[in-house]
Amino acid sequence: MLTKWINDIEFAYPLALIALLIIPIIIWDYLRTNNRVQASMIITTTQFLNKSNMKSLRTNLRHLPFGLRCLSLLLIMIALARPQKKYSAQKLEGEGIDIVLCFDISGSMTARDLLPNRLEAAKEVAVNFVNNRPGDRIGITIFSNQSFTLCPLTLDHNTVLNQIQNIQSGYLQDEGTAIGSGLATSVDRLRAAQSKSKIVVLLTDGIDFGGVIPPDIAKEMAKLYKIKVYTIGVGSDSTVSQMVNGVAEVTKLQYNESLLKELADYTGGQYFHANDKSGLNKVYGSINLMEKSKVEVITFNKFTDNYRGILIAGLLVLVIELVIRYAILRKFP
Repeated sequence: MLTKWINDIEFAYPLALIALLIIPIIIWDYLRTNNRVQASMIITTTQFLNKSNMKSLRTNLRHLPFGLRCLSLLLIMIALARPQKKYSAQKLEGEGIDIVLCFDISGSMTARDLLPNRLEAAKEVAVNFVNNRPGDRIGITIFSNQSFTLCPLTLDHNTVLNQIQNIQSGYLQDEGTAIGSGLATSVDRLRAAQSKSKIVVLLTDGIDFGGVIPPDIAKEMAKLYKIKVYTIGVGSDSTVSQMVNGVAEVTKLQYNESLLKELADYTGGQYFHANDKSGLNKVYGSINLMEKSKVEVITFNKFTDNYRGILIAGLLVLVIELVIRYAILRKFP
């Protein structure tokens, strides 16, 4: 809690903190003076040692006023620097784009021709893509043999990024590559959106099989709701190792390039092929250039003063120090 408070605090007058350097000097001078003037007394009898508990109390508390005076100075000097808590808010002006990122999470996406594997590489690049679209609403769908909405359209990109990190192969259990179902679910997330520009970025490495909605129906849905589909075929044509039912198998993976081109062309989007992570970055970069948002992000900073409580605490410590010094220890200059 204290660490978080410190991280959120800024000082209106940070140069005032230089005054804190005087405290170590005061402590050094006190210790030097105190060691030099140590009083010594020869006691020939112990009969007077228990005469007064007040003497013992005063002896035990003799350094306390100095410690409280230093603490009071510390708090008052910090208060003079005027600590403030900063709150940032953003206002979006203009018109953004509604985007659904549609991920194939079938078992073949664990192939390691892209490092660390196809799915993890796709996730890393998608994170960069989201960070470059500050004014757009973004959602996430996933599919294998069935499809699922992982995150509805939202401007809360922290939520989107967290959900991207949570994507794992096998999340939907049933194996398959239901491209039609994945696209249909993505379209369903976008069909009621009021924005003028709506796109689906569909990433897959397989041939469509499984699922209940064929790609032909899904592309008609996208066309009906004026949704452009950008398709990405990911993976190399080389032989790769992948996990099938928990067993490593070497196989040559293929995907239906003509289907992905058809989906993109029919809806006004574009098809891309990425056979490595660098290529995947270029694909998302190209989509960024083609689908530009007309959004201006304005950041407002608001500051709330936090010095009053620190100043009051410093003055209170000073009062306690004076009471102990003059009422209990009865030390007068």
